[in-house]
Amino acid sequence: MTTILYSHPKCIEHDMGAGHPESPDRLRAVMEALKADAFNGLDRREAPMAELDQIARVHPRDYVDRIMAAIPESGRVQLDPDTSVCPASGEAGLRASGAVCAAVDAVMAGEAANAFCAVRPPGHHAEPARPMGFCFFNNVAVGALQARAGHGLTRVAVVDFDVHHGNGTQAMFWDDENLFFGSSHQSPFYPGTGSAAEQGVAGNIVNAPLAAGSGSREFREAWEGIILPALTEFGPEFLLISAGFDAHEADPLASLRLNEEDYVWVTRKLMKIADDHCAGRIVSTLEGGYDLAALARSAAVHVKTLMQT
Repeated sequence: MTTILYSHPKCIEHDMGAGHPESPDRLRAVMEALKADAFNGLDRREAPMAELDQIARVHPRDYVDRIMAAIPESGRVQLDPDTSVCPASGEAGLRASGAVCAAVDAVMAGEAANAFCAVRPPGHHAEPARPMGFCFFNNVAVGALQARAGHGLTRVAVVDFDVHHGNGTQAMFWDDENLFFGSSHQSPFYPGTGSAAEQGVAGNIVNAPLAAGSGSREFREAWEGIILPALTEFGPEFLLISAGFDAHEADPLASLRLNEEDYVWVTRKLMKIADDHCAGRIVSTLEGGYDLAALARSAAVHVKTLMQT
């Protein structure tokens, strides 16, 4: 079966201002890379808008309403020191979460083995009732709850290889032993969470912090020795990936030293676990990555690997 690519032009219109690292050019770079002949086999689909009730499974409804009410008719509104919204941001946020929900639905229906959501704004820093770190709706968590509420699954896992810890996803999963969150990330670093001691209600949270300067060896050891065994033991019925590519050695916002081959390696490892436990069902969604060339190359090899089912 093929891989589905979800995206939408409105996700490019979300703009937090000149010089902001989470820029529209990020998604332009990814989509340009995915025009290459190697990706002719992708099933390209337009991301729908999530229903507010889908988002309210992970964010309190009054928070969802407050974010939507903050969307301006012109200019920008600051949500936190790093995160603002413009007139296009409301629809972009709904389509980013909607892409992940639609991808979950399509993969569960057997329309594809897996899917990649090339969307923004990213989501993994958005806590239940707080926007932060360029994020206001937690797209991957919305997708995880879609797998459960929409399809009757019980055990759903999210893994995250963004250079920044997915504090929002961890907070949402903390008290539910049937939701797994595993993350490798630079530490100490923004947002200040993600120590190995943070383990959730029943060991369902697995963090593998990496020191600044860590490269391929340390990254692979963390996944091979810590995250992948825990994920295997958890035995997910569905696997979602927070695919941030800012741990790349070229990224200007962090200090890890990964390369494209590391993203190929970890994607293959995750596909093997998905094959063993959940009929190969994977949905991956874009998080960080701020060197445009490195982001484009890394996302491309990630998607190319997903296509090799």
